[in-house]
Parts: sequence; C-alpha cells; structure tokens
Amino acid sequence: MTTWITICDTCKLDDWEASGREQKDGEVLAELVEAAAADRADVQTRRVSCLMGCSHGCNVAIQGRDKLNYTLGRFEPGVEAAEAIVDYAALHAESASGQVPFRQWPQGVKGHFVTRHPPLPKPEVEAEAAE
Repeated sequence: MTTWITICDTCKLDDWEASGREQKDGEVLAELVEAAAADRADVQTRRVSCLMGCSHGCNVAIQGRDKLNYTLGRFEPGVEAAEAIVDYAALHAESASGQVPFRQWPQGVKGHFVTRHPPLPKPEVEAEAAE
C-alpha cells in the first residue's frame, strides 16, 4: 500500500530571515525528499503550504490509508534527513498498521516525531455511530 509524504514547503528555520537565503527551508527539504523518493513505487510525495507546525519546522506528515499517521519535524533540510524520511515512509508502507518498530527506524528520524494520529474510522463504524 502506498504511503504519502506530505512536505510543508513554507517552513522556515529560525535563522532563515537572517541567512539571506531566497528558498525557504521547506522548499529545500521538499526537493530533496522528492528526489529521494523518485524511484520508490510504495512512496509518493506531495507539497502543502503549511502544516501549522512552525515551532517544529521543517515538517512532514507520513500518511497511509487505514494506518497510523505521523507528523515529524525539526529537520535540517539535507540529503541525510530526506533519505531517512523516505526510508521511514517505505517501512510505514510495508507495515499493515503503519507502526514501525523503533529498532527499524532510520537514525535520521529518531527524535523527530511530533504527533501520531490514529486512522480514521471505517465508513461502517461512522454509520453505526450516527444511528
């Protein structure tokens, strides 16, 4: 099953304005994640302008249908971070529940988890709740 990496392309680290860089840190990370995921059939990427995690920038969401979903942040935009994000997303894609044992996590994502979201209820559960 496909796992999606949603990358905030408007994230700016604390030093962004003073740095004089034109490209936002989130844009840099998005380009690197997209490149790292280019040959992965089980991982797709998309960009969004703001995941509302500004105090945790750079942010990504790891999402899969009927699976646990995660928000990760506090990344420095670089090749190592991008590769770790994609490697974790591939493990997420392999997992039936979306949960990946800690011992399998790429080193580059450890310490970057911000939130975990349970999967949305299945339509039949929603219908029962509405009755």
